[in-house]
Amino acid sequence: MEIELAISKDPVQIETDAVIVDIFEDSIDFTDTTMAADIALSNAISTLINDGEIKGKRDEVTVIHTLGKLPARRIVVVGLGKQKDISAEIVRRAAGNAFRKLRGLGVKSVHTTLLAVGDLGIEESAQAIVEGGLLGLYKFTRHFSKDTQNTLKKMTFTVTPPESPGKISDQGNNDYENLISKSISRGQIIADATSIARDMVNEPSNFMTPTHLADAAVQIASDHNLEVTILDKPDMENMGMGGILGVAAGSAEPPKMIIISYQGDPDNPDNNLGLLGKGITFDTGGISIKGAAGMGAMKGDMAGAAAVISAIKAIAQLRPNINVTAIAAATENMPGGSAQKPGDVLQTMGGKTVEVENTDAEGRLVLADALGYARQMGLNKIIDVATLTGAIEVALGDICTGAFTNNQLLLASVRQAGESTGEKIWELPMFDEYKQQNKSQVADVKNTGGRKAGSITAAQFLAEFSEDTPWVHLDIAGTSTCDRDQGYLVRGATGVPVRTLISLAQQLADKNSDA
Repeated sequence: MEIELAISKDPVQIETDAVIVDIFEDSIDFTDTTMAADIALSNAISTLINDGEIKGKRDEVTVIHTLGKLPARRIVVVGLGKQKDISAEIVRRAAGNAFRKLRGLGVKSVHTTLLAVGDLGIEESAQAIVEGGLLGLYKFTRHFSKDTQNTLKKMTFTVTPPESPGKISDQGNNDYENLISKSISRGQIIADATSIARDMVNEPSNFMTPTHLADAAVQIASDHNLEVTILDKPDMENMGMGGILGVAAGSAEPPKMIIISYQGDPDNPDNNLGLLGKGITFDTGGISIKGAAGMGAMKGDMAGAAAVISAIKAIAQLRPNINVTAIAAATENMPGGSAQKPGDVLQTMGGKTVEVENTDAEGRLVLADALGYARQMGLNKIIDVATLTGAIEVALGDICTGAFTNNQLLLASVRQAGESTGEKIWELPMFDEYKQQNKSQVADVKNTGGRKAGSITAAQFLAEFSEDTPWVHLDIAGTSTCDRDQGYLVRGATGVPVRTLISLAQQLADKNSDA
């Protein structure tokens, strides 16, 4: 979509398919643009409010046809809820709902004002509208035989600089247009990265094998001047990566360990962050095979890998002052004649042995080797992202990502990043008593602790391999997909937690700069 910025004293007098304005649920005060639209439409907005058709509640979108009273053919009134609750997330949701509604009406161009600037700030509002609008319009259309592209092709921010334009983060910089332009660009970069992750997860597994995933990573690295290394099966054998090799044993598709590095602070190698992703491009469960119902969704078991690869793309474009490495452990989990079996013992990178009690607990095996490799690289802050357990969906549904850690300071940074992006994160306990469930009689540890506290025992397994390195595990099994359109989320892959990882890298870089 083409996005541009226009400065106008009277946005509703612009010729366009639609102009978006906003109202609050608990305030009768209109913005100047909303007031101008109401007057030009003979108080149509006020009348609809008085009649109870417009309430200003969150996620409410009302389209009013101007019938020649204005050059704009439609005024779109979006509700933002209560004024005291306004946040970037509410604006993102409002933009997603509004833009998707307009696409359904065949609208080709839309002008939008900055929604509810005030305490929110012009930069936050502009970025949130772009993110929400673009993500709300997302469609995965690659495999349709007919053209199903978005009809909505152009978004224009039409703004009138106020005397005091909200909060401006760049101290001493009062260049209103420049601030908004930078925020628009930032929103586009983040939405694009999130959409790429969605594309990867939505791809059928015959179009997203470990090799396809590696090829996508190489292309991203080439486009953004990043270092990339792809470890193949012989490399893994030389390094003793028995975890990923064990999972890959039943598949005809070769495994790949994908490493992409961004050097934002090359003179300070200790200023680093590792982003690790589970990349099971299709998960049958292996010999411990899953039931047929819903197995098609297991094409998305590489959502963690998609997230870290896509996040480093945006990080490279935004250029924070930190070194970031993304590691994606990619393989299929298939029940072939050479597949690993329940009761087998594997030796992971670093020498620790694992009893494979259930071959469907495979994600933690590939991540064990990814964690070992990350620690060998000297990464001193590690975030792993994985669709690891069905248990996390039972515990938290599709609202929150589950978080587990050995370092509360690092988790606090992750949660802060999640709050800034609207991606909800909830910590679960890591008490030592849970480790007992992973004890094996024949190896150092077994790969499943049984039904009780399944997401916690899975995290405890990973903790065996993160050891004393500050580490946060994000279980996105519940949040990686969505079953309905809501706000800027659409049915299918969500791209969680791409935006959180980007925000985290920027936040850690800022802290390092302030230190």
